[in-house]
Amino acid sequence: MKSSGWLTIFKIRSLAIAKWAVLAIVVVAAGALIFTCREWLPVVTRFVPSYVAGSSQGPPEHTDPGGDEHSQHGEAESDEGEHAQDGKTRYDHEHDEAAAITLSKQARGNIGLRLARVELKPFERTITVPGIVVERPGWSMLEITAPMTGVVTRIYPIQGEAIQPGQPLFEVRLTHEDLLQVQTEFLRTIEELDVIGREVARLEKVSADGVIAGKTLLERKYEQQKQEAALRAQRQALLLHGLSQDQVDKIVASRTLLQSLTICAPVREAAGASETHPLQVQQLKVSQGKYVAAGDTLCTLVDYGELYIEGRAFEQDIRAINQAAAARAKVSAVLGSKSAGGEELLQGLRILYLSDKVDSESRAFHFYVEIPNRVLRDDKTPGGRRFVYWQFKPGQRTQVRVPVEQWIDRIVLPVEAVAQEGAEAYVFEANDDHFDRRPVHVEYRDQDWVVIANDGALKLGATVATSAAHQVQLALKSKAGGGVDPHAGHNH
Repeated sequence: MKSSGWLTIFKIRSLAIAKWAVLAIVVVAAGALIFTCREWLPVVTRFVPSYVAGSSQGPPEHTDPGGDEHSQHGEAESDEGEHAQDGKTRYDHEHDEAAAITLSKQARGNIGLRLARVELKPFERTITVPGIVVERPGWSMLEITAPMTGVVTRIYPIQGEAIQPGQPLFEVRLTHEDLLQVQTEFLRTIEELDVIGREVARLEKVSADGVIAGKTLLERKYEQQKQEAALRAQRQALLLHGLSQDQVDKIVASRTLLQSLTICAPVREAAGASETHPLQVQQLKVSQGKYVAAGDTLCTLVDYGELYIEGRAFEQDIRAINQAAAARAKVSAVLGSKSAGGEELLQGLRILYLSDKVDSESRAFHFYVEIPNRVLRDDKTPGGRRFVYWQFKPGQRTQVRVPVEQWIDRIVLPVEAVAQEGAEAYVFEANDDHFDRRPVHVEYRDQDWVVIANDGALKLGATVATSAAHQVQLALKSKAGGGVDPHAGHNH
């Protein structure tokens, strides 16, 4: 009995030891699998997508692990310099699911996403100075005044109308006593010269026959010369009173006094201009029937064919602006704003001159840039009146960019290509159907451009998003906050 009891106890203990041994083996095997997962997990995950795809579409006609499309794609990603399926060179990159996002075609269109390749290019660092479009002193504004005393009997243009140089503006009935007197004397001299001319002709015929002495004929010719000299002086007096050469000739031809005066728009001759600019009636200061004295303003005309940009710099910018002006460097000007969709860039401008003082109130240093203007719209009414709309107008706000330094071989991207989050700056690189977020070092930033350090964060030739980076960053954060495990599919 004792031997059979000990045998039973031995069997029970042997079974318990075997169970614990099996459990220990399982634990050791599981631990080994966990510690060696980096070796066997990529092999398993390579075949899982093919099996899943094959299960959803039915059994494949031919199973060849070496010819699997996904397997070949994985090998192509691991070899630098291989070509993608679209034939374009794809750079090897480490795909981080937490820093990658896939955008549909519709999403790209919604945010206005644009792409460009990373390349080195020169960059011109500038300083931005506020400015305003102003008129050219003494040239843009013209005051039309009454040349002599009279009554306005007719007004040809209306306020705001565009007119050509030489076009009639006003009709004035003359009441100027000096002008009437000069006209009267001028007309009397013309009549006396006619009488003397006929007398000289008669005496020349009589003296030729020997009837009278030649002294009488000579006296008449002297008198004729005196009257011609007086006539020339009176003609100049009429021109100085404001009459034109044609109006004086009309008095001579008609032998009547000029009762009214037509005042026309002046003809402006600009140096190097191939055509005359239309003038605009900015303000009419008289009405029909008003009595005006010599020198009274009848209207104000403006010529916006050429304007100035008045830059208003700070004192610390005077040196840089002076150097740019001395070097005849080309500056640019930005009018309008991006938010309104009307931003316009003017390039190739030059600084005309710099002010010789600093404004005592605003402490601003003024400099001037000449800008050419052009007519954007030219309308005519059925009645023949003309109205024009200029591209640039006095009072428009602008920003003048003055070059300061030239850089070469820089990665230059639009400012919309960089998403800023705290101290980090990100650029999104396009890889196949997704975008990978790349942290970058921004060396310089202005209103339009950023200069990225060429430190390997972005590879030359890579394709990046040049717009809507902030929206892509928000979409990436929304994806991370939507319950998606940022470490899914990665090993640490």
